[in-house]
Formats: sequence, C-alpha cells, structure tokens
Amino acid sequence: MNIIIVGCGKIGSTILESLVEEGHNVVGIDNDEKVIAEITNIYDVMGVCGSGADCEMLSEAGVENAEMFIAVTSSDELNMLSCFIARRMGAKHTIARIRNPEYNMDNLGFLRQQLDLSMAINPESLAAMEMFNILKLPSAVKIQTFSQRNFEIIEIILKEGSALAGMKLMDLRNKFKAKFLICAVQRGGKVHIPFGSFTLMEGDKIGLTASPAEIQKLMRSLGVEKKQAKSVMILGGSRIAYYLAKMLTLSGNGVKIVEKDHEKCEELSESLPKAVIIEGDGAQQELLLEEGLNSLDAFVSLTGMDEENILISIFASTQNVPTVISKVNRKELSSMAARLGLDCIISPKKIVSDVLVRYARALENSRGSNVETLYNIMDGQAEVLEFNVRADFKQVNIPLRDLTLKPDILIAGILRDRKAIIPIGDDMIMRNDRVIVVVTSDRRLNDLSDIIK
Repeated sequence: MNIIIVGCGKIGSTILESLVEEGHNVVGIDNDEKVIAEITNIYDVMGVCGSGADCEMLSEAGVENAEMFIAVTSSDELNMLSCFIARRMGAKHTIARIRNPEYNMDNLGFLRQQLDLSMAINPESLAAMEMFNILKLPSAVKIQTFSQRNFEIIEIILKEGSALAGMKLMDLRNKFKAKFLICAVQRGGKVHIPFGSFTLMEGDKIGLTASPAEIQKLMRSLGVEKKQAKSVMILGGSRIAYYLAKMLTLSGNGVKIVEKDHEKCEELSESLPKAVIIEGDGAQQELLLEEGLNSLDAFVSLTGMDEENILISIFASTQNVPTVISKVNRKELSSMAARLGLDCIISPKKIVSDVLVRYARALENSRGSNVETLYNIMDGQAEVLEFNVRADFKQVNIPLRDLTLKPDILIAGILRDRKAIIPIGDDMIMRNDRVIVVVTSDRRLNDLSDIIK
C-alpha cells in the first residue's frame, strides 16, 4: 500500500520501520531536515521536508494516491488538521495521534466524525491499558486478547524452581489439568515454535494460549499466581501515569503518584481526586521507602528517561515489590533491562506501531488477505494471527495431525461459537471457525491456506 507518515520522531520512525518491513511504499514528512536525511539513509523510503498541513508538500508526497495517511507529530492540532486536509485531497484512510486527555474524553467521537478520521491513536492511553491488564494478571509479562476476550495469549518467564522447567511439552497436559498450549519459547535471544519433544528450561520466556479462566487455573497449579495489584505506586506524572491512575482508581485500587514538578502535582491532584499525589524526587530511594515502597503490590516507573526507569525499577525489585513495570522506548535499552532482570517492559511507540501494522493488514483483508487480528510477541520475533475460515479453505474437517504445516508454524487455538478450543491432533478446522496461528516473524502469512506445505 501507499502510506504517508507525518512526523518522523520516536513514534513516527518506529511506525515507518514496521510498515517498511511489511513491504509497503512509505513516504515520510517532517519539518526537520536532519530527521528526513536520517530516515532516507536508513530505510528505503521517500522523504519530504516540510509541514504536514502544507497542501504543496502533501501533493509532492502523493497524498491523492495514499491508502493510509498517518499524522503523529507532537501537536494534536497539527495532526488533526493534516488528516483533514489529506482526506480532502484524496487520502483514503486517515489516522491522527491525539494525546491530550481533553480531546480523549467526550469530544473524541465528535472530532473523528467531523474530521472524517479513520482512527485516533493515543500512545499513552494504549500503554496505560497494557499496564492495567498486566496489573490484573501480574504473573504475566504481556497479555494479548482475541475475540472479545474469549481467548488470550500471555507471556511468562520460567523462574528458578518453576514447575515447568525440565518438562517436555508432551507431558504437560497429563500433569496440569488446565487446557492450555505453549506456542512459543524464547531462549538465548532465539524464538522456537515448539513441539511435543521440546524440553522447557529455567529462564525461558514462554507464550501460552488458553481461555482466561484456564490461564488462572494454570497459574494456581504452577504456584505462581500473584494477587491482583491493589496498591500501586507510579513514578512520574506523565500522561501515561494519568491514564493508568484513572483506570486503577476507577477499579478501586489505591494509587500513589510521585512527581517532582509542582505544577504537574497540582494538575494531577485536581484531575485524580482518588489518587495520592506526592511531590518529590522519586530517584531518592529514601523517599520511596518512606512512602511504603516495600509494602506495595506494584511499582510502575514512567519518567521521561529510560535509564532512570530501569535503575529505579531494579531498586524496587530489590525491595521485593511483587510486580515492577518499566517504560522503556529505546530498543537497545529494553534488551539490556531484560538482561538485568526486569521482566515487564512497556514501549509506547512499539505498541502504537503494532496497532498500525494490524490496521494495515486489516485494510489488505479487503484485497485478498484474510488476517483478522495480528499481535507481535516475544519481543517482535514471532507473530500471532487470527484468521476467519472462509469458504475457499480446503482443509476443513481434517484432523490436525493429518495436516502438513510449513516449518515454524503452529495452530495455537480455534474459536468456535464463542468457545475457545486448545487443539490436539484429533481436532478439526470447520467452516466459520476463527483460527489462531503462531509463526516466526520471518514468515509472512496473508491467508490461512498459507500455513499448509
């Protein structure tokens, strides 16, 4: 597809990289010459230096032929104006980054309708939602849901002494009563799509699929079930902190926010009356301890500096806080943080990039692709795709054991009449099913039939 991205900063460049990897024709627009020079040197894209609200610039970028137009500058207003102009000039689908909470309350639906926006994305709200889901199931380091939450894939890390370590996958169902499937294993920087003879080891990051009820049952069987976080401390009074605190307080959780800027503290105190706002420097360990860090259920580090988030999160882990979440945007620092023992790392720019890749795949759906939902897992080294079984799929009513799949592909679940089926060899794919497939990221699937050798 022909795609234009306005604003090629942290968020924009991450989106651009992902869409180029998907094989799309991408044009980047930014008013900083250095940014344009950088993206055109690194990626096979066209760059235009100028404003995304300049009709001449948009015309030079080929807006009349753009199937997706994405505006992700730091200004909500410029993003909305750029999308409005692009739509009038012929862009088929327009997506604006809108971050301000004032726009994201009661006005967003009205704005989308009046500006004819296809989608409004809010990186901070999306990141907060991912963190909120993890705080509800703290044993996981990542959670993705399918089909109105009837089916989930979660990532967990096998700690020292884990009941799963040393076991072959074929033996799991006999030992644990929960219906689940381990569909991906990350070990030593490499992702495996495992089969029955694969043996799990301590330190593995595993992806497993099941219904939400079965996941809870498995966590209890493994003895790793952590209670939902009731008391949460958030470091940094950012927009993400605001959205996360709002979700938590509405769910009855106790929330403390530590922020050193006086004006931000006053704003947060007014907008979050149920949260406790503490004015102070969260980098001072004494302050965190005075505020009860070692008696909390969860600690979330959301300052504007990745390095600070990593270091303070490590300190929180040494105080035996059960769940520690860190916001880290830089890819190289994310991998370093994982090596230092931080399990749960959230990257807002990566979350937005994944959302837009899914949207692009959905648009391709109408042009032959059959992907309903797509998620990246295992630090982007594997994908989980949800397909509708269409009338032209020939391998229906055949036991899965009789299907010959291509390498590094696994059928991880079948959704039938709102029922989640964790498949075994006797199960079959039927018409109107939804099928969940896990594949390593170097393979591109557009249709369910692509899994068959």
